[in-house]
Amino acid sequence: MNFTAPLLLLLLPLPLILRRWWPAPERPRPALRVPAAMFEGVQQGRGRSVDRSGLLIAALAWIAIVGALAGPRISQISDMVPASGREIVLALDLSGSMVKEDFSLDGKPISRLEAVKRTASAFVQARKGDRIGLVIFGDRAYFAAPLTFDVDAVAMAIDEAQIGISGRSTAISDGLGLAMKRLSASDAPSRVVVLLSDGVNTSGDVPAVSAAELAAEKGIRVHTIALGPEDLENQPLSRDAVDAQTLRDVAEASGGASFRVRDMADLLAMARSLDVLEPGTSQRPPLRFWHQLWVWPAAFALICLLFLALRRPS
Repeated sequence: MNFTAPLLLLLLPLPLILRRWWPAPERPRPALRVPAAMFEGVQQGRGRSVDRSGLLIAALAWIAIVGALAGPRISQISDMVPASGREIVLALDLSGSMVKEDFSLDGKPISRLEAVKRTASAFVQARKGDRIGLVIFGDRAYFAAPLTFDVDAVAMAIDEAQIGISGRSTAISDGLGLAMKRLSASDAPSRVVVLLSDGVNTSGDVPAVSAAELAAEKGIRVHTIALGPEDLENQPLSRDAVDAQTLRDVAEASGGASFRVRDMADLLAMARSLDVLEPGTSQRPPLRFWHQLWVWPAAFALICLLFLALRRPS
């Protein structure tokens, strides 16, 4: 505990100083002198006791008043998460190739979509304080979750995503364009698109790199994730090869980072690197606030003053 204005505690000895240095008022001379013998046998102790108790109550009231003016307070940690000022839209590829089981978790094969779901859900749930949205794309692109602080709802939308719900092609430029359209209307100081795809841009009218250049003009960064064991450069005839070069160009054009993910270890490393590039509020010091306590000594002082005002000599 500390005080808002600790220097006001120096006022505590003020009544003693005034009593010591302030000239005592002159007592009026009595109009009638009574012999002291008339008061012999009268008990005086009780009156002095009442005076002492009154002085004690007055002293306690003064101490409480000064204590309230000094502003006692204690520091507490808030459970509320401060807003980071960052908006992130995940653009998730739900084309038909995401069903391929070429990832491994705990020794068991899992599909690309299942691997992405587990990693993306954990990433989103750790972004408390950010506004998160989810775009899914195949033949078409649409928002599966609008920008919101409810990261648990976005994580649930990721878990519920299914192959084929938006077609089985790969409209990378449409997914990126829809995410940019929502972010460009925002005045948030930090706007980010995380684009994940495991194929080649086979749909859409605008090249993905051109969309990324437009994102850079609007101050939107695009981080890209190329998912899958085969690259289009090395396996041009493979139906499941990912166009990693185009995704790298998209990231470079917008000032973002590009990640190449071939297995589960790469996917987890990517999530850690993305946390470094876009640090969340969990890495900030906790939000502290002051709980003011002045009301308690003020209430005690009021009770003391009321008692003095209502006290009647017996």
